[in-house]
Amino acid sequence: MGLLTGDMLGPLAVALAVFLLLLDLMQRRGCWAARYPPGPTPLPLLGNLLQMDFQNTLSYFDQTPSTVGLQLRHRFGNVFSLQLAWTPVVVLNGLDAVREALVCHSEDTADRPPMPIYEHLGFGPHSQGVILARYGREWREQRRFSLSMLRNLGLGKKSLEQWVAEEASCLCEAFADHAGRPFSPRALVDKAVSNVISSLTFGRRFEYDDPRFLKLLDRLQAGVEEDQGFLHEFLNSIPVLLRIPGLASKVFSAQKAFMALTDELIQECRMTWDPTQPPRDLTDAFLEEMEKAKGSPESSFNDENLRMVISDLFAAGMVSTSTTLTWALLLMILHPDVQRRVQQEIDEVIGRVQRPEMGDQTRMPFTMAVVHEVQRFGDIVPLGLPHMTSRDTEVQGFLIPKGTRIITNLSSVLKDEKIWKKPFRFYPEHFLDAQGRFVKQEAFMPFSAGRRVCLGEPLARMELFLFFTCLLQRFSFSVPAGQPRPSDHGVFSFLVAPAPYQLCAVPR
Repeated sequence: MGLLTGDMLGPLAVALAVFLLLLDLMQRRGCWAARYPPGPTPLPLLGNLLQMDFQNTLSYFDQTPSTVGLQLRHRFGNVFSLQLAWTPVVVLNGLDAVREALVCHSEDTADRPPMPIYEHLGFGPHSQGVILARYGREWREQRRFSLSMLRNLGLGKKSLEQWVAEEASCLCEAFADHAGRPFSPRALVDKAVSNVISSLTFGRRFEYDDPRFLKLLDRLQAGVEEDQGFLHEFLNSIPVLLRIPGLASKVFSAQKAFMALTDELIQECRMTWDPTQPPRDLTDAFLEEMEKAKGSPESSFNDENLRMVISDLFAAGMVSTSTTLTWALLLMILHPDVQRRVQQEIDEVIGRVQRPEMGDQTRMPFTMAVVHEVQRFGDIVPLGLPHMTSRDTEVQGFLIPKGTRIITNLSSVLKDEKIWKKPFRFYPEHFLDAQGRFVKQEAFMPFSAGRRVCLGEPLARMELFLFFTCLLQRFSFSVPAGQPRPSDHGVFSFLVAPAPYQLCAVPR
Protein backbone atom coordinates (compact mmCIF):
# COMPACT_ATOMS: atom_id res chain seq x y z
CA MET A 1 0.00 0.00 0.00
CA GLY A 2 2.79 2.42 0.88
CA LEU A 3 4.84 1.74 -2.24
CA LEU A 4 4.70 4.03 -5.25
CA THR A 5 3.77 2.36 -8.51
CA GLY A 6 5.36 3.23 -11.84
CA ASP A 7 2.16 4.94 -12.95
CA MET A 8 2.39 7.32 -10.01
CA LEU A 9 6.02 8.34 -10.49
CA GLY A 10 5.40 10.41 -13.62
CA PRO A 11 2.73 12.74 -12.19
CA LEU A 12 4.69 13.09 -8.95
CA ALA A 13 7.83 14.05 -10.86
CA VAL A 14 5.89 16.72 -12.78
CA ALA A 15 4.34 18.03 -9.56
CA LEU A 16 7.75 18.19 -7.89
CA ALA A 17 9.25 20.02 -10.87
CA VAL A 18 6.41 22.56 -10.84
CA PHE A 19 6.83 23.04 -7.08
CA LEU A 20 10.56 23.64 -7.43
CA LEU A 21 10.01 26.11 -10.26
CA LEU A 22 7.47 28.06 -8.25
CA LEU A 23 9.72 27.99 -5.19
CA ASP A 24 12.60 29.31 -7.28
CA LEU A 25 10.36 32.02 -8.72
CA MET A 26 9.15 33.11 -5.30
CA GLN A 27 12.70 33.21 -3.99
CA ARG A 28 13.86 35.32 -6.91
CA ARG A 29 10.90 37.66 -6.56
CA GLY A 30 11.48 37.79 -2.81
CA CYS A 31 15.05 38.97 -3.22
CA TRP A 32 13.82 41.87 -5.30
CA ALA A 33 10.52 42.48 -3.56
CA ALA A 34 11.51 45.83 -2.08
CA ARG A 35 12.45 47.38 -5.43
CA TYR A 36 10.85 45.11 -8.01
CA PRO A 37 8.09 46.90 -9.96
CA PRO A 38 4.57 46.39 -8.60
CA GLY A 39 1.89 44.59 -10.58
CA PRO A 40 -1.32 42.57 -10.43
CA THR A 41 -1.33 39.42 -8.32
CA PRO A 42 -0.49 36.38 -10.49
CA LEU A 43 -2.45 33.13 -10.42
CA PRO A 44 -0.66 29.86 -9.64
CA LEU A 45 1.16 28.38 -12.66
CA LEU A 46 -0.48 30.67 -15.27
CA GLY A 47 0.52 33.98 -13.69
CA ASN A 48 -1.39 36.84 -15.31
CA LEU A 49 -2.03 35.06 -18.62
CA LEU A 50 -5.77 34.63 -18.07
CA GLN A 51 -6.11 38.27 -16.98
CA MET A 52 -4.61 39.59 -20.22
CA ASP A 53 -6.76 40.94 -23.05
CA PHE A 54 -4.72 39.77 -26.05
CA GLN A 55 -7.25 41.26 -28.45
CA ASN A 56 -6.58 44.73 -27.04
CA THR A 57 -3.39 44.47 -25.02
CA LEU A 58 -2.64 48.17 -25.38
CA SER A 59 -5.75 49.39 -23.54
CA TYR A 60 -5.08 46.80 -20.83
CA PHE A 61 -1.55 48.19 -20.32
CA ASP A 62 -2.23 51.88 -20.80
CA GLN A 63 -4.36 54.69 -19.50
CA THR A 64 -6.53 56.25 -22.21
CA PRO A 65 -9.46 58.68 -22.00
CA SER A 66 -12.02 55.88 -22.31
CA THR A 67 -10.41 53.51 -19.83
CA VAL A 68 -9.16 55.71 -16.99
CA GLY A 69 -9.19 53.85 -13.69
CA LEU A 70 -9.32 50.40 -15.24
CA GLN A 71 -5.82 49.82 -16.56
CA LEU A 72 -2.48 48.74 -15.16
CA ARG A 73 -0.57 51.94 -15.81
CA HIS A 74 -3.20 53.90 -13.93
CA ARG A 75 -3.04 51.46 -11.00
CA PHE A 76 0.69 50.82 -10.73
CA GLY A 77 2.51 53.68 -12.47
CA ASN A 78 4.90 53.95 -15.42
CA VAL A 79 6.89 50.83 -14.48
CA PHE A 80 4.95 47.72 -13.53
CA SER A 81 5.37 43.96 -13.67
CA LEU A 82 3.45 40.95 -14.93
CA GLN A 83 3.96 37.22 -14.69
CA LEU A 84 3.17 35.23 -17.87
CA ALA A 85 3.29 31.63 -16.63
CA TRP A 86 6.95 31.34 -15.57
CA THR A 87 8.10 34.39 -17.54
CA PRO A 88 8.64 37.63 -15.58
CA VAL A 89 7.72 40.74 -17.57
CA VAL A 90 8.22 44.45 -16.86
CA VAL A 91 6.24 47.05 -18.84
CA LEU A 92 7.73 50.53 -19.33
CA ASN A 93 5.56 53.57 -20.02
CA GLY A 94 6.37 57.20 -20.80
CA LEU A 95 9.34 58.89 -22.44
CA ASP A 96 11.59 58.94 -19.37
CA ALA A 97 11.29 55.23 -18.56
CA VAL A 98 11.52 54.05 -22.18
CA ARG A 99 14.47 56.32 -22.98
CA GLU A 100 16.32 55.32 -19.79
CA ALA A 101 15.95 51.63 -20.60
CA LEU A 102 16.63 51.67 -24.36
CA VAL A 103 19.17 54.50 -24.60
CA CYS A 104 20.87 54.91 -21.22
CA HIS A 105 21.01 51.13 -20.66
CA SER A 106 21.09 50.20 -24.34
CA GLU A 107 23.40 47.19 -24.02
CA ASP A 108 21.72 45.87 -20.87
CA THR A 109 18.31 45.81 -22.57
CA ALA A 110 19.34 44.83 -26.11
CA ASP A 111 18.65 41.11 -25.77
CA ARG A 112 15.49 39.40 -27.04
CA PRO A 113 13.58 36.77 -25.07
CA PRO A 114 13.80 33.21 -26.39
CA MET A 115 11.03 32.24 -28.81
CA PRO A 116 10.56 28.46 -28.53
CA ILE A 117 7.82 28.51 -31.17
CA TYR A 118 10.28 29.25 -33.97
CA GLU A 119 12.57 26.37 -33.10
CA HIS A 120 9.57 24.04 -33.31
CA LEU A 121 8.68 25.52 -36.69
CA GLY A 122 12.00 24.24 -38.01
CA PHE A 123 14.16 27.33 -37.53
CA GLY A 124 17.31 25.90 -36.02
CA PRO A 125 19.55 27.29 -33.27
CA HIS A 126 21.76 29.02 -35.86
CA SER A 127 18.90 30.82 -37.62
CA GLN A 128 19.18 34.08 -35.72
CA GLY A 129 18.11 36.60 -38.35
CA VAL A 130 18.22 40.27 -37.37
CA ILE A 131 14.90 41.13 -35.70
CA LEU A 132 14.16 38.52 -33.03
CA ALA A 133 17.74 37.28 -32.71
CA ARG A 134 19.35 37.07 -29.28
CA TYR A 135 21.87 39.83 -28.58
CA GLY A 136 25.43 38.73 -29.17
CA ARG A 137 28.18 38.19 -31.72
CA GLU A 138 25.97 36.58 -34.39
CA TRP A 139 23.34 39.34 -34.15
CA ARG A 140 25.99 42.07 -34.38
CA GLU A 141 27.53 40.35 -37.42
CA GLN A 142 24.17 40.07 -39.20
CA ARG A 143 23.07 43.61 -38.36
CA ARG A 144 26.37 45.08 -39.63
CA PHE A 145 26.02 43.05 -42.82
CA SER A 146 22.40 44.07 -43.39
CA LEU A 147 23.09 47.77 -42.81
CA SER A 148 26.14 47.64 -45.06
CA MET A 149 24.29 45.86 -47.84
CA LEU A 150 21.35 48.24 -47.70
CA ARG A 151 23.79 51.11 -48.13
CA ASN A 152 25.81 49.40 -50.86
CA LEU A 153 22.69 48.40 -52.76
CA GLY A 154 21.50 51.95 -52.82
CA LEU A 155 20.11 52.99 -49.44
CA GLY A 156 20.69 56.74 -49.35
CA LYS A 157 21.87 56.70 -52.98
CA LYS A 158 20.07 57.58 -56.19
CA SER A 159 19.62 53.98 -57.33
CA LEU A 160 17.28 52.94 -54.52
CA GLU A 161 15.45 56.25 -54.77
CA GLN A 162 14.81 55.47 -58.42
CA TRP A 163 13.46 52.01 -57.52
CA VAL A 164 11.02 53.52 -55.05
CA ALA A 165 10.01 56.32 -57.43
CA GLU A 166 9.39 53.87 -60.27
CA GLU A 167 7.30 51.64 -58.01
CA ALA A 168 5.35 54.70 -56.86
CA SER A 169 4.54 55.39 -60.52
CA CYS A 170 3.30 51.80 -60.92
CA LEU A 171 1.12 52.26 -57.84
CA CYS A 172 -0.32 55.47 -59.25
CA GLU A 173 -1.19 53.68 -62.49
CA ALA A 174 -2.96 50.96 -60.51
CA PHE A 175 -4.94 53.63 -58.64
CA ALA A 176 -5.80 55.34 -61.95
CA ASP A 177 -7.25 52.06 -63.28
CA HIS A 178 -10.13 52.48 -60.83
CA ALA A 179 -11.15 55.64 -62.73
CA GLY A 180 -12.37 57.47 -59.63
CA ARG A 181 -14.58 54.58 -58.49
CA PRO A 182 -14.50 53.46 -54.81
CA PHE A 183 -11.89 50.85 -53.87
CA SER A 184 -9.88 49.66 -50.89
CA PRO A 185 -6.24 50.80 -51.22
CA ARG A 186 -4.62 48.29 -48.85
CA ALA A 187 -3.95 45.44 -51.30
CA LEU A 188 -2.35 47.73 -53.90
CA VAL A 189 -0.20 49.46 -51.28
CA ASP A 190 0.92 46.03 -50.00
CA LYS A 191 2.04 45.07 -53.51
CA ALA A 192 3.94 48.28 -54.15
CA VAL A 193 5.84 48.20 -50.85
CA SER A 194 6.55 44.47 -51.23
CA ASN A 195 8.09 45.11 -54.65
CA VAL A 196 10.58 47.56 -53.13
CA ILE A 197 11.65 44.91 -50.60
CA SER A 198 11.70 42.24 -53.32
CA SER A 199 13.99 44.42 -55.45
CA LEU A 200 16.42 44.65 -52.54
CA THR A 201 16.30 41.03 -51.45
CA PHE A 202 15.74 39.14 -54.72
CA GLY A 203 16.68 41.72 -57.38
CA ARG A 204 13.25 41.60 -59.01
CA ARG A 205 9.75 43.04 -58.91
CA PHE A 206 6.47 41.25 -59.57
CA GLU A 207 3.48 42.28 -61.62
CA TYR A 208 0.59 43.05 -59.31
CA ASP A 209 -1.47 40.12 -60.64
CA ASP A 210 1.36 37.54 -60.51
CA PRO A 211 -0.18 34.41 -58.87
CA ARG A 212 2.95 33.53 -56.89
CA PHE A 213 3.27 37.12 -55.67
CA LEU A 214 -0.35 37.09 -54.51
CA LYS A 215 0.21 33.78 -52.73
CA LEU A 216 3.33 35.12 -51.02
CA LEU A 217 1.49 38.19 -49.72
CA ASP A 218 -1.48 36.10 -48.61
CA ARG A 219 0.74 33.74 -46.60
CA LEU A 220 2.61 36.70 -45.12
CA GLN A 221 -0.58 38.38 -43.91
CA ALA A 222 -1.91 35.10 -42.50
CA GLY A 223 1.41 34.53 -40.76
CA VAL A 224 1.23 37.93 -39.07
CA GLU A 225 -2.25 37.05 -37.77
CA GLU A 226 -0.94 33.74 -36.42
CA ASP A 227 1.93 35.45 -34.65
CA GLN A 228 -0.25 37.24 -32.12
CA GLY A 229 -2.86 36.66 -29.47
CA PHE A 230 -3.26 34.32 -26.54
CA LEU A 231 -2.20 31.04 -28.17
CA HIS A 232 1.12 32.43 -29.39
CA GLU A 233 1.96 33.86 -25.95
CA PHE A 234 0.67 30.77 -24.14
CA LEU A 235 2.88 28.37 -26.13
CA ASN A 236 5.92 30.60 -25.79
CA SER A 237 5.34 30.87 -22.04
CA ILE A 238 4.81 27.11 -21.58
CA PRO A 239 7.05 25.67 -24.32
CA VAL A 240 6.75 22.10 -23.02
CA LEU A 241 3.41 22.00 -24.88
CA LEU A 242 5.28 22.45 -28.16
CA ARG A 243 6.62 18.92 -27.78
CA ILE A 244 3.20 17.65 -28.83
CA PRO A 245 4.00 16.23 -32.31
CA GLY A 246 2.88 18.48 -35.16
CA LEU A 247 1.29 21.13 -32.94
CA ALA A 248 3.49 24.05 -34.00
CA SER A 249 3.22 23.23 -37.71
CA LYS A 250 -0.56 23.00 -37.49
CA VAL A 251 -1.14 26.14 -35.42
CA PHE A 252 1.37 28.22 -37.40
CA SER A 253 0.85 26.74 -40.85
CA ALA A 254 0.85 30.09 -42.69
CA GLN A 255 4.30 30.95 -41.36
CA LYS A 256 5.61 27.60 -42.57
CA ALA A 257 4.04 28.25 -46.00
CA PHE A 258 5.54 31.75 -46.20
CA MET A 259 9.00 30.39 -45.41
CA ALA A 260 8.59 27.69 -48.08
CA LEU A 261 7.84 30.35 -50.72
CA THR A 262 10.80 32.41 -49.51
CA ASP A 263 13.01 29.33 -49.85
CA GLU A 264 11.90 28.96 -53.48
CA LEU A 265 12.86 32.55 -54.30
CA ILE A 266 16.23 32.18 -52.55
CA GLN A 267 16.91 29.00 -54.51
CA GLU A 268 16.16 30.79 -57.79
CA CYS A 269 18.65 33.52 -56.86
CA ARG A 270 21.22 30.89 -55.90
CA MET A 271 20.89 29.14 -59.28
CA THR A 272 21.61 32.34 -61.22
CA TRP A 273 24.24 33.75 -58.86
CA ASP A 274 27.63 34.48 -60.44
CA PRO A 275 30.32 34.91 -57.76
CA THR A 276 32.57 36.70 -60.25
CA GLN A 277 30.07 39.56 -60.64
CA PRO A 278 29.07 42.28 -58.17
CA PRO A 279 26.03 41.28 -56.07
CA ARG A 280 22.69 42.07 -57.67
CA ASP A 281 20.79 42.03 -54.39
CA LEU A 282 21.04 41.15 -50.73
CA THR A 283 20.75 37.40 -51.41
CA ASP A 284 23.78 37.54 -53.72
CA ALA A 285 25.73 39.48 -51.10
CA PHE A 286 24.87 36.91 -48.41
CA LEU A 287 25.92 34.02 -50.66
CA GLU A 288 29.21 35.81 -51.22
CA GLU A 289 29.74 36.03 -47.45
CA MET A 290 28.91 32.34 -47.10
CA GLU A 291 31.66 31.51 -49.60
CA LYS A 292 34.16 33.58 -47.62
CA ALA A 293 33.09 31.90 -44.38
CA LYS A 294 33.53 28.31 -45.60
CA GLY A 295 35.52 26.35 -43.03
CA SER A 296 34.69 28.80 -40.23
CA PRO A 297 32.22 27.05 -37.90
CA GLU A 298 31.71 30.21 -35.82
CA SER A 299 30.45 32.27 -38.75
CA SER A 300 26.77 33.25 -38.77
CA PHE A 301 26.72 33.21 -42.58
CA ASN A 302 24.90 29.94 -43.23
CA ASP A 303 21.82 28.67 -45.02
CA GLU A 304 19.58 28.99 -41.96
CA ASN A 305 20.50 32.61 -41.38
CA LEU A 306 20.15 33.43 -45.07
CA ARG A 307 16.47 32.45 -45.06
CA MET A 308 15.85 34.18 -41.72
CA VAL A 309 17.51 37.48 -42.68
CA ILE A 310 15.65 37.59 -46.00
CA SER A 311 12.29 36.72 -44.43
CA ASP A 312 12.88 39.21 -41.59
CA LEU A 313 13.54 42.08 -43.98
CA PHE A 314 10.71 41.12 -46.32
CA ALA A 315 8.05 40.68 -43.64
CA ALA A 316 8.98 43.62 -41.41
CA GLY A 317 9.67 45.95 -44.32
CA MET A 318 6.39 45.24 -46.07
CA VAL A 319 3.88 45.11 -43.24
CA SER A 320 4.99 48.20 -41.30
CA THR A 321 5.42 50.59 -44.23
CA SER A 322 2.25 49.43 -45.99
CA THR A 323 0.21 49.86 -42.80
CA THR A 324 1.58 53.38 -42.33
CA LEU A 325 0.72 54.39 -45.90
CA THR A 326 -2.78 52.99 -45.46
CA TRP A 327 -3.11 55.23 -42.39
CA ALA A 328 -1.83 58.20 -44.45
CA LEU A 329 -4.51 57.80 -47.11
CA LEU A 330 -7.25 57.34 -44.52
CA LEU A 331 -6.21 60.50 -42.68
CA MET A 332 -6.16 62.48 -45.94
CA ILE A 333 -9.78 61.61 -46.72
CA LEU A 334 -10.76 62.40 -43.14
CA HIS A 335 -8.88 65.72 -43.17
CA PRO A 336 -9.33 67.25 -46.65
CA ASP A 337 -7.98 70.61 -45.42
CA VAL A 338 -4.65 68.93 -44.59
CA GLN A 339 -4.69 67.14 -47.96
CA ARG A 340 -5.14 70.46 -49.79
CA ARG A 341 -2.25 72.07 -47.90
CA VAL A 342 0.05 69.15 -48.78
CA GLN A 343 -0.98 69.39 -52.45
CA GLN A 344 -0.40 73.13 -52.46
CA GLU A 345 3.12 72.60 -51.12
CA ILE A 346 3.76 69.85 -53.69
CA ASP A 347 2.61 72.16 -56.50
CA GLU A 348 4.83 75.00 -55.29
CA VAL A 349 7.98 72.95 -54.69
CA ILE A 350 7.78 70.06 -57.18
CA GLY A 351 5.01 70.89 -59.62
CA ARG A 352 2.56 68.51 -61.30
CA VAL A 353 4.97 66.79 -63.72
CA GLN A 354 8.38 66.28 -62.09
CA ARG A 355 8.83 63.23 -59.86
CA PRO A 356 9.29 63.94 -56.13
CA GLU A 357 12.84 63.41 -54.86
CA MET A 358 14.25 63.00 -51.37
CA GLY A 359 16.05 66.31 -51.77
CA ASP A 360 12.65 68.04 -51.83
CA GLN A 361 12.05 67.29 -48.15
CA THR A 362 13.98 70.29 -46.86
CA ARG A 363 11.65 72.65 -48.77
CA MET A 364 8.44 70.90 -47.72
CA PRO A 365 8.04 71.40 -43.96
CA PHE A 366 4.27 70.88 -43.89
CA THR A 367 4.44 67.63 -45.88
CA MET A 368 7.20 66.39 -43.58
CA ALA A 369 5.07 67.31 -40.55
CA VAL A 370 2.13 65.38 -42.00
CA VAL A 371 4.22 62.26 -42.69
CA HIS A 372 5.58 62.32 -39.14
CA GLU A 373 2.15 62.97 -37.63
CA VAL A 374 0.74 60.00 -39.58
CA GLN A 375 3.34 57.81 -37.89
CA ARG A 376 2.70 59.31 -34.46
CA PHE A 377 -1.08 59.14 -34.68
CA GLY A 378 -1.20 55.76 -36.48
CA ASP A 379 1.10 54.36 -33.79
CA ILE A 380 1.29 51.05 -35.63
CA VAL A 381 3.64 49.13 -33.27
CA PRO A 382 2.34 50.43 -29.93
CA LEU A 383 4.17 47.92 -27.72
CA GLY A 384 7.31 47.61 -29.83
CA LEU A 385 9.19 44.33 -29.98
CA PRO A 386 10.07 42.58 -26.70
CA HIS A 387 13.45 43.17 -25.09
CA MET A 388 15.17 41.22 -22.32
CA THR A 389 17.69 42.28 -19.71
CA SER A 390 21.13 40.68 -20.02
CA ARG A 391 22.11 41.80 -16.50
CA ASP A 392 20.43 43.24 -13.43
CA THR A 393 19.31 46.74 -14.46
CA GLU A 394 17.82 49.75 -12.69
CA VAL A 395 15.12 51.80 -14.44
CA GLN A 396 13.29 54.68 -12.76
CA GLY A 397 14.49 53.47 -9.37
CA PHE A 398 13.23 49.91 -9.86
CA LEU A 399 15.57 46.94 -10.06
CA ILE A 400 14.87 44.60 -12.97
CA PRO A 401 16.62 41.21 -12.72
CA LYS A 402 18.66 39.64 -15.48
CA GLY A 403 16.51 37.59 -17.85
CA THR A 404 13.37 39.69 -17.41
CA ARG A 405 11.32 40.38 -20.53
CA ILE A 406 10.73 44.09 -21.14
CA ILE A 407 7.78 45.54 -23.03
CA THR A 408 8.22 49.15 -24.10
CA ASN A 409 4.87 50.90 -24.45
CA LEU A 410 5.82 53.18 -27.35
CA SER A 411 2.22 54.36 -27.58
CA SER A 412 2.57 55.94 -24.15
CA VAL A 413 5.41 58.04 -25.60
CA LEU A 414 3.80 58.89 -28.93
CA LYS A 415 0.56 59.94 -27.20
CA ASP A 416 1.88 61.36 -23.93
CA GLU A 417 -0.47 64.14 -22.81
CA LYS A 418 2.43 65.95 -21.13
CA ILE A 419 4.36 66.23 -24.41
CA TRP A 420 1.87 66.51 -27.26
CA LYS A 421 -0.67 69.33 -27.47
CA LYS A 422 -3.40 67.09 -28.91
CA PRO A 423 -2.12 63.54 -28.35
CA PHE A 424 -5.30 61.71 -29.41
CA ARG A 425 -6.01 63.82 -32.50
CA PHE A 426 -4.35 64.04 -35.91
CA TYR A 427 -2.54 67.38 -35.66
CA PRO A 428 0.44 67.99 -38.02
CA GLU A 429 1.30 71.18 -36.11
CA HIS A 430 2.94 68.90 -33.50
CA PHE A 431 5.96 68.96 -35.83
CA LEU A 432 5.97 72.67 -36.78
CA ASP A 433 7.39 75.61 -34.85
CA ALA A 434 5.81 79.07 -34.65
CA GLN A 435 7.44 80.01 -37.98
CA GLY A 436 6.10 76.92 -39.77
CA ARG A 437 9.46 75.16 -39.84
CA PHE A 438 9.63 71.38 -39.42
CA VAL A 439 10.79 70.23 -35.98
CA LYS A 440 11.41 66.59 -35.04
CA GLN A 441 10.36 65.89 -31.47
CA GLU A 442 12.37 63.82 -28.98
CA ALA A 443 9.27 61.80 -28.12
CA PHE A 444 8.88 60.71 -31.75
CA MET A 445 10.06 57.10 -31.64
CA PRO A 446 7.84 54.92 -33.83
CA PHE A 447 10.98 52.96 -34.82
CA SER A 448 11.93 52.39 -31.15
CA ALA A 449 15.38 53.50 -29.94
CA GLY A 450 18.77 52.28 -28.78
CA ARG A 451 20.73 49.35 -30.16
CA ARG A 452 17.59 47.64 -31.42
CA VAL A 453 16.24 50.65 -33.30
CA CYS A 454 14.51 49.52 -36.49
CA LEU A 455 17.05 48.38 -39.08
CA GLY A 456 14.90 49.61 -41.96
CA GLU A 457 14.14 53.11 -40.64
CA PRO A 458 16.01 54.98 -43.44
CA LEU A 459 14.32 52.87 -46.13
CA ALA A 460 10.90 53.31 -44.50
CA ARG A 461 11.35 57.09 -44.37
CA MET A 462 12.26 57.14 -48.06
CA GLU A 463 9.27 55.01 -49.04
CA LEU A 464 6.80 57.00 -46.94
CA PHE A 465 7.87 60.35 -48.37
CA LEU A 466 8.11 59.30 -52.02
CA PHE A 467 4.95 57.16 -52.13
CA PHE A 468 2.92 59.76 -50.22
CA THR A 469 3.99 62.76 -52.32
CA CYS A 470 3.62 60.86 -55.61
CA LEU A 471 0.07 59.84 -54.73
CA LEU A 472 -1.00 63.30 -53.62
CA GLN A 473 0.68 64.87 -56.62
CA ARG A 474 -1.45 62.72 -58.95
CA PHE A 475 -4.76 62.34 -57.07
CA SER A 476 -7.25 63.95 -54.76
CA PHE A 477 -8.66 61.43 -52.29
CA SER A 478 -12.15 61.47 -50.79
CA VAL A 479 -14.74 59.38 -48.96
CA PRO A 480 -16.99 57.69 -51.57
CA ALA A 481 -20.36 59.36 -51.99
CA GLY A 482 -23.07 57.73 -49.92
CA GLN A 483 -20.63 55.85 -47.69
CA PRO A 484 -20.28 56.65 -43.97
CA ARG A 485 -17.20 58.48 -42.79
CA PRO A 486 -14.55 55.86 -41.87
CA SER A 487 -13.30 55.63 -38.31
CA ASP A 488 -9.83 56.79 -37.35
CA HIS A 489 -9.70 54.22 -34.53
CA GLY A 490 -7.26 51.47 -35.38
CA VAL A 491 -7.78 47.73 -35.09
CA PHE A 492 -5.25 46.28 -32.65
CA SER A 493 -3.34 43.09 -33.29
CA PHE A 494 0.47 43.03 -33.29
CA LEU A 495 0.19 46.10 -35.52
CA VAL A 496 -2.49 48.75 -35.28
CA ALA A 497 -4.07 49.09 -38.73
CA PRO A 498 -7.07 51.12 -39.88
CA ALA A 499 -10.37 49.29 -40.07
CA PRO A 500 -11.06 48.37 -43.74
CA TYR A 501 -12.23 51.38 -45.73
CA GLN A 502 -12.72 52.56 -49.30
CA LEU A 503 -11.76 55.79 -51.01
CA CYS A 504 -12.04 57.50 -54.38
CA ALA A 505 -8.84 58.57 -56.15
CA VAL A 506 -9.67 61.32 -58.63
CA PRO A 507 -6.87 62.51 -60.97
CA ARG A 508 -5.93 66.11 -60.36
